[in-house]
Amino acid sequence: MSTSINWQSDDEQVQKNQRRAYDDMRARCPIAHDDKLGYSVFSHADVMHILNNPTTFSNHVSERHIAVPNGMDAPVHTAFRAINDKYFTADRMARFRPIAKELIDSLVSQLPKDQPINIMAEFAKTYAVKLQNAFMGWGDETEAPLNAWIEKNRKATLSQNRDEIASVALEFDSYIKAILDDKRTKRPDDVTFELMNDVVMLSQGKRVMSDEELVSLIRNWTVGELSTMSSAVGIIFEFFIHHPDVLTHLKANPQDIDNAVLEILRLHDPLITNRRRTTCPVTLHGVDIPKDAKITINWQSANRDPEAFHQADSFEPYRSQANNLVYGHGIHVCPGKPLAQLELGLLVECLAEQVGKIRPASDDYFDHAIYPASGFSRLEVILH
Repeated sequence: MSTSINWQSDDEQVQKNQRRAYDDMRARCPIAHDDKLGYSVFSHADVMHILNNPTTFSNHVSERHIAVPNGMDAPVHTAFRAINDKYFTADRMARFRPIAKELIDSLVSQLPKDQPINIMAEFAKTYAVKLQNAFMGWGDETEAPLNAWIEKNRKATLSQNRDEIASVALEFDSYIKAILDDKRTKRPDDVTFELMNDVVMLSQGKRVMSDEELVSLIRNWTVGELSTMSSAVGIIFEFFIHHPDVLTHLKANPQDIDNAVLEILRLHDPLITNRRRTTCPVTLHGVDIPKDAKITINWQSANRDPEAFHQADSFEPYRSQANNLVYGHGIHVCPGKPLAQLELGLLVECLAEQVGKIRPASDDYFDHAIYPASGFSRLEVILH
């Protein structure tokens, strides 16, 4: 028998504090349905069941455009994922590390001290775009249009207006195709040009990717990285307001940084949801769900589930992160996970080296982000 209830995921009370709202939903209705998100899944166990059964819960959720590789199922996903993963190996991350470290050092050193700064508007977005451009081999001229497009995409996604979403996607496609044309002319030694000439091994033979596939893969890297990375930056800054002792500890113990970042982001996940589609009728947590139903995995709720994490609402820096879903799990684990871990670890390292304390600029120092964004839309702090 179905126990699903209707809820309004875009309700004002939900958007005022998404974390608390999703915690409440997980406790009283682990599977809930509304028109916007379909069946929202809040518990860690149910999310893991979905992730471990990709045939039943398909990633192929849209017929309007391809999504490389995250919107594909095996075996096509396997071929394109192999292309993706070769750009995030340990060796490549080691080579990119000094470039990222120098850039982050410079950005953090330019932060004003002893005066208010809105981290989201004046640092987080710039940080995310500059690092992405450095990795991709793109120039500074791409910063403004990328930031503008991300905001348009956020608003279109929130509106659920298909025509608006399609228009914004087309704008991005045109922009990236112009970058690809420029790379074909200049033939630089960078990740983008290498990607353009890479070969995908499909069952019908090997070939280079089409422009449509390249644009989709680059969209996955850039949009996914930029929006969640800027959210993660704000979440980390806000965490250190309340835990100055942790920042002090990490300065003396940099070997603890990676685990601390995972725990900070478990408490406040920078990515709220991802979608799936049922390929057959299923029953999940007592809820009967039909074939071709929209499923929405709520990462933020799953990562705060007390059934999966002891004292789930507490920062426990030495807890096992085996259940942590910040980067997902299974065959669709975050494609850019190694890069994100590197960049966020270096951010905390630089903050520990250059900043003694972070405090709120006023009593009213933040605004929560609204769905589909996570974290904060405004975060005004003072650095010392």
